Amino acid sequence: MLQNVRNQTSTFRSGTLLLVFGLPVLLLAILPLIALVGSLDPRTLTRDLASESTQQALRLSLTTSLISAGLVALFGTPLAWLLARKNSKGRGALNVLLQLALFVPPAVAGLGLLSAFGPNGFCSSLLRHFGIGLVGTPVAVVLAQCFVSSPYFIRSAAAGLAGIDPALAKVLKLEGAGRWQVFRHAVAPVAWPAFVIGAAMAWARSLGEFGATLIFAGNLPGRTQTLPLAVYFNLGTGMNHAVVLASILLMFSLLLLLLVNCYGTRKIRPV
Repeated sequence: MLQNVRNQTSTFRSGTLLLVFGLPVLLLAILPLIALVGSLDPRTLTRDLASESTQQALRLSLTTSLISAGLVALFGTPLAWLLARKNSKGRGALNVLLQLALFVPPAVAGLGLLSAFGPNGFCSSLLRHFGIGLVGTPVAVVLAQCFVSSPYFIRSAAAGLAGIDPALAKVLKLEGAGRWQVFRHAVAPVAWPAFVIGAAMAWARSLGEFGATLIFAGNLPGRTQTLPLAVYFNLGTGMNHAVVLASILLMFSLLLLLLVNCYGTRKIRPV
């Protein structure tokens, strides 16, 4: 009994000590968000939310980020399968290439996209042949978002797929189970939470993308001006409107965070 009390006291002291030393980082993470919400003016909230510029930026951000997350999930799943297979050739190189998109600064990503798909880019002659112009269009926004968000989905999905028990799938096949039954009983219960988390993270990253979008797609209201771009460029005309736009982004971030935490309770083995 006395030993248990001592253990609990020691645990409490060590936890308190860790919290004290980590308090600066914790405050740095929380205080700016509290200050942002606290600076929100209720009198201008309804007016700014109803404004045409806010509605345009909101619609564009939601539309492009959802399309980006869907495309990343569709075309990123095969790459996730390759990463999940330990005996895949070139798995290490593929993993490095996908991680590179995480470490590349947004400005570099934007310049890279411009060099590849811009008017004088690497693929410009091919695009002109088909009459395609990407810069200054919503398609450019989607491409920029896909570039920066794809690693988040692929690595999360790969982690979920790596946790599948091959023996269970083999047993189900031997017992005459079809592909749908194997997916339902062996794949989905393990991999589905990781897919949801990956899609949510990709959506969040797409929703908050700024640098690559600005350089590659530009800042055209109603066409390429997403919410993050609107926040930045509205700072020059007044703080209140920018705070309203930032609060919208914060709300979506909190919703996605709740979703990720809800599914994050499942145990997912890292790749």
